Amino acid sequence: MIYTKLPNTYIKVSKICLGTMTWGNQNTESEGHEQLDYAIEQGINFIDTAEMYPVPASPETQGRTSKIIGSWLKKSGKRDKVILASKIVGRPSDYTAHIRTTGLSSESIKEALDNELKRLQTDYIDLYQIHWPERITNTFGVRDYKPAPEDEWKDNFNEVLHALEEKIKSGKIRHIGISNEKAWGAMRYLAESKKGLPRMITIQNAYSLINRVFEGDMAEISIRENLGLLAYSPMAFGVLSGKYIKGTAADNARLKLFPRFARYSSEQCTEATKRYLKIAEENNMTLAQMSLAFVTQQPFVTSNIIGATSLEQLKENIDSIHINLSDDILKQINDVHAEIPNPAT
Repeated sequence: MIYTKLPNTYIKVSKICLGTMTWGNQNTESEGHEQLDYAIEQGINFIDTAEMYPVPASPETQGRTSKIIGSWLKKSGKRDKVILASKIVGRPSDYTAHIRTTGLSSESIKEALDNELKRLQTDYIDLYQIHWPERITNTFGVRDYKPAPEDEWKDNFNEVLHALEEKIKSGKIRHIGISNEKAWGAMRYLAESKKGLPRMITIQNAYSLINRVFEGDMAEISIRENLGLLAYSPMAFGVLSGKYIKGTAADNARLKLFPRFARYSSEQCTEATKRYLKIAEENNMTLAQMSLAFVTQQPFVTSNIIGATSLEQLKENIDSIHINLSDDILKQINDVHAEIPNPAT
């Protein structure tokens, strides 16, 4: 395994992070425990979850993922061996109304954090993240920003950081980060932190061969401000395994179970994926491993969040850490990107 440090800290994390959002829906508790055991054996020490997991969010399953991690932490006694990340939902919506209907405040952060700590059976979280902005902006596959006159959000960056500072001082959080955030929001948080408040150290956004939007303004912010990317969906919901093109996707594959997640299923995405598959096969790699290796070796990536619904997939994904893409392969990839740039957002 390769290790790096969470920006502005001495905390060592594996370059591959174990994502868990299928646990409690597509995966059982025992399967989650099996994945954790195997990942730890392979040197992974970084685990990411969220209060709303598993996905898709629902009242019946909310919190199951973290409970599965919690039961493993209790059983294994390995809390001190892992760096644990979780998230609080951002703007309230119909999708998350079963969790809470209020926005980010001292009260909601306290409630969310305390509930998550109980589920995880721990007394602290290493990295606590805001899952998406509270204001209305272009996230989750919306390509362009458009003002929303109906948005009643009022600037509360300072209030949120004060609330998080309180939890850091209490020892319940070590560090904080953002997720699904845009350039303006990232810089606002960083500006507020200069007033003696805690600093966001990571940003968890989508990044993959078919979604390289992060390479715009966000990549420069990441490098210059030392705001490390925790890249999620590096496999684009399994599209970049090639299984949908080859027709080998199992019946329990994510896009078969949940066709609503069509972010990576456009005609342009499919064409780009076909071309990337050809590059991988011509260079004796699986598309999954090439896709993950591409993300892992980007200079702004702190850790690459992988997810799997089977142990076989997990092994293949973790093994990508041993692959370093040559300049020639990167040129071939960039040639495709130049012709079909960011077919998914």
